[in-house]
This record gives sequence, C-alpha cells and structure tokens, in this order.
Amino acid sequence: MSRLTMVAILAAGAAALSPRLADAAGPEVTQFQLANGLQVMVIPDHRTPVVTHMVWYKVGSADEQPGKSGIAHFLEHLMFKGTDAHPQGQFSAEVARLGGQENAFTSQDYTAYFQRVAKEHLEKVMGFEADRMTGLKLSDEVVLPERDVVLEERRMRTDNDPGARLSEVLQATTYVNHPYQHPIIGWEHEIKGLNREDALAFYRRYYAPNNALLVVAGDVDPEAVRALAEKTYGKVARADTPPRSRPQEPEPQAHRRVSLADPRVAQPSLQRSYLVPSSRTAQPGESEALEVLSQILGGGQTSRLYRTLVAEKGLAAGAGAWYQSTAYDATRFVTYASPRPGVSLEDLEKAADAVVADLQAKGVDDLELARAKTRLVADTIYSQDNQATLARIYGAAWATGLSADDVNAWPERIKAVTAEQVKDAARRYLVTDRAVTGYLKQSEARKEDRS
Repeated sequence: MSRLTMVAILAAGAAALSPRLADAAGPEVTQFQLANGLQVMVIPDHRTPVVTHMVWYKVGSADEQPGKSGIAHFLEHLMFKGTDAHPQGQFSAEVARLGGQENAFTSQDYTAYFQRVAKEHLEKVMGFEADRMTGLKLSDEVVLPERDVVLEERRMRTDNDPGARLSEVLQATTYVNHPYQHPIIGWEHEIKGLNREDALAFYRRYYAPNNALLVVAGDVDPEAVRALAEKTYGKVARADTPPRSRPQEPEPQAHRRVSLADPRVAQPSLQRSYLVPSSRTAQPGESEALEVLSQILGGGQTSRLYRTLVAEKGLAAGAGAWYQSTAYDATRFVTYASPRPGVSLEDLEKAADAVVADLQAKGVDDLELARAKTRLVADTIYSQDNQATLARIYGAAWATGLSADDVNAWPERIKAVTAEQVKDAARRYLVTDRAVTGYLKQSEARKEDRS
C-alpha cells in the first residue's frame, strides 16, 4: 500500500493543502460532535454515488516524545496490521473487493486514513475504521519486520536521494528548538530503537475519538451520516489525550548555510528556507499576503524568479517558490533555483537575491497582483471537482487549528490582499537573518568523471 508523507504532498504542490474554496460561502458543510468527543464534518456532493471517508488524528511527527522520532509514521504502518475483530489484511481486502480505494499519510501535525467507496458501503468502512481506533493488535512478529520496512523506506526515499537529504538538513537547520526540525519518517538511529511498547503507548495516548475528526464527503445526507457515526464511532470510549503542547521556535537571529556534495548529483540546486508564520499563527492578513507573494515570486513561468533567472538572464534551468501555510506552528517559505551549465551557485544566489530585493524595494504592480489572486482563487474552484481533495482541505485545516469558517472565508481574504501588504510581507519575512541557504553540489569525483 502506498502511504503518503508530507514530503510527497509537498512534491505534488504545497498549494494542494491550502484552505481554499471557490467563494466565501463554499460548499454546505454540516458539523456536529458525538458524546465521546469525535468531531464530524459532512460535505455533500451528489454528482456521483461515491463517498470519501477520512479519519484525521490531531497528532503528527511534531508531537512525538524526544528520542522517538518516526513513531507517528511507524504507527501509521502498523494500523494496517489488524485487530481482534478483523485480522491483518481483512480491511484492505474488503475495500479492494468493494472496488474502493484506500490510503493513509502522516505529516508533522496530523495522521489521516481514508477510503473512497460506493455510498452503500459507507457503514462498512466506518465500522472497520472505528474498530481499529481502539482494537489494534500488535505483536513483535508484526512490529519488528514493519520497522525494517520503514528503515528501507527511509533509505530509498531519503538516504539514497541527495536532494531529499539536503531538504531534510535544510528543515532541521531552519528550526533550532521546535520539533518540526526532525523528519516525519524519523532519524535512522531512533527508528531502529522503536518497538511494540512505543507504538502501543503512542496509539493509546493519541488515537481516540476526542482527538479525531471524521470527514465524509460525497453523495450523503448529513443526518444519515450522523446516525451511522453514532452506530459505529459512538461506541468508542474517550481517552485521556493531553492538549497539544510543543516548544516554540525563537525569533531567528542569524543567516545559516548548509551544503551537501554527492557524486550522484546530476543537477546542482539552490534552496533558501525562511521562517514565517502559518495560517494559524499569522496576524490578520499576513498569511494571505505570503500566499500571494509566493505566487508572484515563484508561482510558475510568469513569476519574478522564473522570468528573471530563466527567461531573461538564462542563469537557471528552473526557479520558483512555495509557502506551506497549513501548519500548526511557525512554517516555511522556500525559494529555489537550479543553475544552467557554467553558472555557479554563488552567482545564481546573488541573482535570486536581487529579484527579492527589487520586489522589496519597488513592490508589485497591479497586473501581477491581480494575476496571482486570480490564480489562487481559481485553484479553489478546481479543488471542488474532487471530493477527496475537499475532504483533505477541511481535515488539514482542522488539524492545524483552523475552522470550516476559516476555510470558507479564505478566497475573500485573498481577494482583499493589497500590493502594500505583499511588499510588507516580503520586507519583513524574506530577510537573510530569518533564513537558511542550502547548496546541492556535484562532488569533485563526479566532476572528474565528466572531464
């Protein structure tokens, strides 16, 4: 089974998780809470007789205890190992038999499990998911081989990929105190120490209805979903789950640099990670200004970085920027570029800095501001065409401290962003004292092989 991590989500585009809908009203979302604390969102979409069923737990890699990095992602794997009522493989086999789809993913702030099935099978998947919320059965015979699977996943996706290694180091260096500094999959030496007791302790602490959100999107009636939720999830007892509490990141004080050289690097690259506020932690209007700034600076071929570095000066093969607004705590704004042959990373960095400095000094024009806002709001319209995307938008927003009202109001807040707000965001947050700059280089051995 494919399991999506936040790294994969970001690779697909950070914008996919931003809280966006087509207009201020958004779809008609019904919300209620069961007596055991489970929160439920129902998003009707009657175009096809299909439903997406997602369970979100408000726990991710940043909630792990020190020394236990990777336990959230490891438990995600183990959740497919069966319960007393349903032996290993039965849930997945039943979803496949019904012609459905399933998946799961772990991020820094949440862990989610979902199924997409014909609407008549909703009760069945709800029953399975409710059962494994409390009935997970683990033994060393299951846990230890799965730990080896996670270690191999780390080797394949990170250790054997120079670009992924640089990204990991860049993130770890951006945060000096906050647990966002460690990777979702965990550090290898700590993964090796994870065991059955660690997994069960984490499971019992965080996997509970009062720490979860159920999102059902599709051809459903809210009252019918309420009845099914009471029948299935309503039987699960609350747990003594602690409120979310994390050490916070201090204000950055100095520009830091990291560099990685590897003989497997085919294309050198430059990345810069700025510490910025997320949607939850920003002052009113700041996060939206950063969203628009990311579009103007690095959103596609009409962006400042691409137009200047690639099209006009011919210094880069590619360039862009992204802002991960959907985070519970302080997050990152990243710019990146890859040099063309014969262009040094140092020269490319200077040219990229000049693009940012020009925007900070002169601001943005009306045309590019309007184009960026139109693109962002248009993306919200496209997102409504996929019920699974809708479920993911609302679930991710909830798990990072936002509400359905925040999601629905997002497009209007984007439309209200001014050129002055974008300029102010760039001047306040895109400064080197808040940044870590990373170089990905070809090692000398690689250069000699090509000479």
